[in-house]
Amino acid sequence: MDPREVEALISAAMPDAQVNVRSPDGTHFEALIVSDAFEGQRTLARHRVVYATLGERVGQEIHALSLRTLTPAEAAAE
Repeated sequence: MDPREVEALISAAMPDAQVNVRSPDGTHFEALIVSDAFEGQRTLARHRVVYATLGERVGQEIHALSLRTLTPAEAAAE
């Protein structure tokens, strides 16, 4: 799977998010997602939101997914 496809799937479900996905091999992915929707949520809840956008692809075409999920304020502080 191409990283752009993963970005498109996440962006379609989270249109306000800034999404950046990388993959060295097309099965292991690293994603940075910045969204106001993460405000007030713990890390696990944020990750569940992202996994829900990808559905059954996780564990199949997407063998591994490393997530960084930040609010805009958290991203700006970095």
